[in-house]
Amino acid sequence: MRVAIDVSSLVQTRAGTARYLESLMHELRARDDVTLTTRAFGRSDRASTLARDAVWYPFLLGREDTADVLHCPTYRGPTRPRVPLVVTVHDLAVFRHPEAFNRWTRAYSPRVVPRVLAAAQRVIAVSEFTRRELIELLRVPDEKIRVVPNAVGDEFTSVGEAEEGDYVLAVGTLEPRKNLSRLVEAVQRTRRELRVVGARGWGGVEVGGKELARLYRGATCVAYPSLYEGFGIPVLEAMACGAPVVTTRGTAMEEVADGAAVLVDARDPAEIAAGIERAATDRDELVARGLERASQFRWDAVAAATVQVYREAAA
Repeated sequence: MRVAIDVSSLVQTRAGTARYLESLMHELRARDDVTLTTRAFGRSDRASTLARDAVWYPFLLGREDTADVLHCPTYRGPTRPRVPLVVTVHDLAVFRHPEAFNRWTRAYSPRVVPRVLAAAQRVIAVSEFTRRELIELLRVPDEKIRVVPNAVGDEFTSVGEAEEGDYVLAVGTLEPRKNLSRLVEAVQRTRRELRVVGARGWGGVEVGGKELARLYRGATCVAYPSLYEGFGIPVLEAMACGAPVVTTRGTAMEEVADGAAVLVDARDPAEIAAGIERAATDRDELVARGLERASQFRWDAVAAATVQVYREAAA
């Protein structure tokens, strides 16, 4: 099967979407039933972003006719594709929290995203939570959605060097929905150190996979009290590295952790602080459960499930 995949997002982010795309492509290239080609446009500057959304996706990428399937790994894509279209949706944060996004994204998303999803033969949701969001917010028919969770890379393992110190680790792009201000207050209550790393969102420091794994392994706990996520890859990575996790109740992260993390009300700093203390106290139990849970998420399985979606779309 010939698959064309849009990799334009790689020039815009090094966060979860980039890790998803790079890991998926690595596994797809290892298969003998897929011939993978990439499509991309522009750079990371504002002019490229506007041209990509206004011209590349609706007019140029939509002309793709050399592949059996076109895969857009974000909900930016053509509205009138010439070949069957598969779209991956990581979250619908712009619809739940539009105030956290720039003016262009707030204007573009409600006008174009529903049309892209309507044009897709299949929509991949990275969690059951995101599937429900697609149905509730955008009325995407359930029968065209397939849930294919993310996975964790081989570099995220409990075996290896660990950073020293009594610290709480926060990982992710720095933006309002990550809830950093409440986490800062919560960690201050515990008298521990807070270390924040992640891809650049509204600021921040990016670290490589091996260095990030070292930080996960040494952390007293990893706190991920985000207000909204479609999956929450840091939760999975932390568990794979043997770190206890504190994350938000009633979210996709609760689904990912499935009983292997301390769940808190992310809007209550006191409850986050109590969750951090509980994670430190119950460390051994949480680590064992987290390692077992993380082992169930593999990128080769993600690729296999994605290829099955391609087959359905092309049929």
